[in-house]
Amino acid sequence: MTGFHALVPDMTKRLERPFASFFQAGFECSSHRRADGVRLDLVRATGHDKHVLGDYRQCRALGLRTVRDGLRWHLIEQGPGRYDWSSWMPALEAAEEVGVEVIWDLFHYGSPDFFDQGAEDFADRFAEFAVAAVEIHQSVSDRPPLLCPMNEINFLSWAVEVGYFPATGLPTGDGLKDGGGLKERLVTAAIGGARAIRAAAPDATLVWAEPLVNITTGSAHDDAVADAEAVRNYQFDALDWITGRTRPELGGDPTLADIVGANFYPHNQWYHFGPPIPLGHHDYRPLAEMLIEIGTRYGKPVVITETGAEGSARAAWLHYVCSEVAEAIAVGADVRGICWYPITAYPGWDNSRHAEAGLLSTITGDGTRHVDERLAAELKAQQERFALPASSG
Repeated sequence: MTGFHALVPDMTKRLERPFASFFQAGFECSSHRRADGVRLDLVRATGHDKHVLGDYRQCRALGLRTVRDGLRWHLIEQGPGRYDWSSWMPALEAAEEVGVEVIWDLFHYGSPDFFDQGAEDFADRFAEFAVAAVEIHQSVSDRPPLLCPMNEINFLSWAVEVGYFPATGLPTGDGLKDGGGLKERLVTAAIGGARAIRAAAPDATLVWAEPLVNITTGSAHDDAVADAEAVRNYQFDALDWITGRTRPELGGDPTLADIVGANFYPHNQWYHFGPPIPLGHHDYRPLAEMLIEIGTRYGKPVVITETGAEGSARAAWLHYVCSEVAEAIAVGADVRGICWYPITAYPGWDNSRHAEAGLLSTITGDGTRHVDERLAAELKAQQERFALPASSG
């Protein structure tokens, strides 16, 4: 592997990109129901709904001029085709006031309860919502929309398959509990939504965010190796179908994806039917290789749309990710950004435990968020190494 500092000249040749900043901030915006039926709303739980203007200002001051944020579809669509945009408008207006650009997640797991994600008409419902959202965006901003139509289709379908998420909420979805049928329905909706967005806003940039994983086996038996590889390849299903690489009957097309997003965390590598693979183990696959693989597979620019760690591991994890991105760029990978996700501390999905995973804390008594100094120092160092400004003022 080449030394990190020696890679800086190669990286500076690739600073032409569709984003305002290479380093980005992601706000946790999951809004699904848990298996016990409880509806999550992480935008509200983190205080981002009430503090969005200050949050965006703080991000910009830290040099994070591109952020990833989300719509809460379950709050917006009050009834079929009846929209209330009051939960989104403050964020739209704040982004314009502060001057940050936002990659907007239209569907981050959660949809209104009166829609069944596994139903045949879900594609039409999602396309209608996507177009309505684009029209609202265009009424507030004259900038082309940056959109992630659906977040982690592969994960969502898996979560239903194993019972981690409920089976879509309505009886008509019961036949799709295998996850595979649901994945097909979700991809069909994603394709329809992307086409509708293209028609409404031809200059929109479409970003797709899917988990980037490695699954292997400690066994030398050919069958075990083949099984692990087959499961590993499931991570490509959604994007393969959306881009038309496989399952062309679903209507996918390469033009429906502008940027391929990879969500990558420390726990994203494991043995098939076994434990996680620890960083540093000989079976741990270098992130650089994984980024090169997906960039080559789709022939698209790549963004790390989510990455992060908790507690004292945060700064070290950012250092590792940046080093691997540098290695990937050095051999020609077109990596356009790294998004720390989530940028704030948040309550865990399953039990609301306090997760110190962000650069920023929860809202404190004086109405502000504290900055984690160790992670901030590592971020500044990486901004400088990538020849990017540490702050935009």
